[in-house]
Amino acid sequence: MARTIAVPAPPSPLTPGIAAWLSEYGERNRMTVGITPLEALNRWQTDQRTGDISHRSGRFFTVTGLDVHVSGSPLEHWRQPIMDQPDIGILGLLVKRFGGVPHLLVQAKVEPGNCNGVQLSPTVQATRSNYTRVHAGRAVPYLEYFQQSERHIVHADVRQSEHGTWFYRKRNRNMVVEVTGEVEVLEGFRWLTAGELGSLLAVDNLVNMDTRTVLGCLPMPGPGPHDSADPHDARTGALVASITGERPARHDLDEILRWLTAVRSRREVLVRPITLSEVAGWGHRDGRISHDEGLFFDVIGVDVEATGREVARWSQPIFAPRGLGLNALLVRRVDGVLHVLVQARVEPGYLDVVEVAPTVQCTPDTYDRLPRAARPLFLDEVLAAEEEQILFDVIHSEEGGRLYHARNRYLVVESRTPAAVIDHPDYRWVTLRQLGALMRHSHYVNVQVRSLVACLRGLAGHTF
Repeated sequence: MARTIAVPAPPSPLTPGIAAWLSEYGERNRMTVGITPLEALNRWQTDQRTGDISHRSGRFFTVTGLDVHVSGSPLEHWRQPIMDQPDIGILGLLVKRFGGVPHLLVQAKVEPGNCNGVQLSPTVQATRSNYTRVHAGRAVPYLEYFQQSERHIVHADVRQSEHGTWFYRKRNRNMVVEVTGEVEVLEGFRWLTAGELGSLLAVDNLVNMDTRTVLGCLPMPGPGPHDSADPHDARTGALVASITGERPARHDLDEILRWLTAVRSRREVLVRPITLSEVAGWGHRDGRISHDEGLFFDVIGVDVEATGREVARWSQPIFAPRGLGLNALLVRRVDGVLHVLVQARVEPGYLDVVEVAPTVQCTPDTYDRLPRAARPLFLDEVLAAEEEQILFDVIHSEEGGRLYHARNRYLVVESRTPAAVIDHPDYRWVTLRQLGALMRHSHYVNVQVRSLVACLRGLAGHTF
């Protein structure tokens, strides 16, 4: 049955102007999404020999399989479907200063996988197949600012990974480009101050994953006033001080880099592409691909009709995760400087073995059905956190163009355990400044941490 995506009632943190803009856009730009069997998708084909699902143009992405061996892991060997999208897309935010105040040009956008309709996207959110117009649709607005960025001020330009559990070595170019000339504001776009966008990160399912990852890649600001920090809020004030403080970190950046190199060197990870027909433990039945025990995610098909998009109608496969995920950071002030506990995490889709991940990154319900030994470290501590320990708690949607109703709880918890007590070879205490330095380079920090860093910066008034 087709489902029409409606715009929800505006959450209370939205200003009346932004709420009205989103509602009006949603009324004019609707999307109808219908679940359809994979084998019935228009312009997609299932290879009779391999079972792989691909677009007849040979572009966009392919649903195929992976065979994964991770030595020393609670689950050392598994096979799974994976999305292979070799295109490197552009995720770009345009910045312009009005009266000296930086504003960011965001886009109201509806994606077929969004759970709630309109969300805030970056200025440009496009794969190479999109912006080379393989779909024969309209051109991507504002793309020239990012393809010809040497004419402007570039604040961030780095290739970053996406979810390594669902995408095979997928990367996007994350860019923030500042302009000084006039910029025409097209329908569906709006300038927001850095402070406004930072505060909206506290609203469930509003700022999409692509916007969050780009915000996370911005350089960390230095000490000084910030446009959205409340000096009368004791928690926010303490957070600002702990981020901008100049005191030394528990480990210097060279130590962090050596730690990551050591973990990558000792973890034996073998990832081998296979065909979908070789993926044991999964079955293609009833028009979808599902795990035999109903775990992890499904591969389903959708038919889409939309107004206000480059293409008015299309079909595609899409991954539908099972259950609400959890991405959580334990944080603690060490000598007055905020530190976060991160892990060096293996995911099969990463290009370089491991990336820096949150303290806890999992779907908690899954572990009720797996061996106790597989339960993530610190999961119970995070779930048992008391209200006064929680700095940030919001549910964010993941990439709605490829993932259907994928949602994660983003949680930041002040740990009551002394930093020195937590001693595990796969975990380290790092500062937000160190994460910012790592995010200036590719293949170090995963998309979940980039989102959490953006949220923490927004809480402290440090969006830009």
